[in-house]
Amino acid sequence: MDAAPSITPRPANPLRDWFARAFNTNVLQKSRLAWVDYLRGIAIVLVVYRHVLLGLQNSGMAIPHAYLDANIMFFSFRMPLFFILSGIFISGSLAKKSLGRIIYSKFELLLYPYLIWSVIQITIQLFASRYTNAHRTVADYLDIFYQPKNIDQFWYLPALFNSTIVYLLTKTKLKLHGWMQIILGLILYFLSQYCRKITMMSDWMEFYIFFAIGDTFSTYFFQDGFQSFLKGRLTLLCLFPIFLATQFYYLHLYNTSPGNDVNLALFLPIALFGCLTMCTLAYRLQAWNILRFLRVLGYHSLYIYVMHVIVAACVRVILTKVFHLQQPVALLFIGIVLASTIPVMIYNLFIFEKPLFFLFSLRRYPAAKQKPVTKIAPAA
Repeated sequence: MDAAPSITPRPANPLRDWFARAFNTNVLQKSRLAWVDYLRGIAIVLVVYRHVLLGLQNSGMAIPHAYLDANIMFFSFRMPLFFILSGIFISGSLAKKSLGRIIYSKFELLLYPYLIWSVIQITIQLFASRYTNAHRTVADYLDIFYQPKNIDQFWYLPALFNSTIVYLLTKTKLKLHGWMQIILGLILYFLSQYCRKITMMSDWMEFYIFFAIGDTFSTYFFQDGFQSFLKGRLTLLCLFPIFLATQFYYLHLYNTSPGNDVNLALFLPIALFGCLTMCTLAYRLQAWNILRFLRVLGYHSLYIYVMHVIVAACVRVILTKVFHLQQPVALLFIGIVLASTIPVMIYNLFIFEKPLFFLFSLRRYPAAKQKPVTKIAPAA
């Protein structure tokens, strides 16, 4: 009999192995919903884009208007997308875990990193005030508890945590389901503008509606008919011109509204259509299997979110003060790339399963056991 072909292991490549560890590229092989990671990847890159851009602008650089306009347009759907994604999977979590376990896991996933990293960022900004755009005082530590909007990017984490907890309690204890949650979300959405003096309240109230929409429509979202619509080759092509029109309309509203305060009734449909378009884009990327590194960024979106402002500020200072680079577009794109990737490397090389685990978790997760390699013996 002919011998069965043997599997020849790939030769050792230290650089490739380091890259795989630094970016945890094994996530690309896991049985995950690729479109979810694509969506998170798109959203987190747009978040990084915003804060790198604002950092350059606040440092006194003249930014081309096209980049500033793009930042405004992306705002219309970027953060609602995160809330909708979280809502889509909340019922699945309730089916597998108790209410208490979910609340604790959300505390550990969202609120704990918020408390740790907001303190870290404020402290760095205090001691490096001559190099940063933020003008911090010790009193800013109090903002952590009632005014997270004042702590740069961090408002999202307590807003998502609060939205999740309120949603879970109203769903399980008050038995509010489906359209009742949508109605509650709309009420909170329009009341949020009256609570803006305390953003710990107004933030979750404003975005609760997107969380509720995510959960309510999750039952339809995974049905074959709607999935076929999202995956359709012509869907993105048909939606994209309308998406562009709504984004330019939002830009017009932003520039013409007093104080750039877009009417909430107009913001909601624009945001929802933007999220729908991004979903179809994520499904197309999944079907084409391209830009796979977006999936890696999406998988690590939380770690990028909490660290990217610190990294972006360091990159900007080094490039401008040490290398004397003053070209804003070059600084923008270099800043986006490094502020998106360096946090991923820091997490995988120095935090996950390492002594610094406490920066993201109350408990140290055991190191994953390496599966033994099965050798195929030649047939007799």
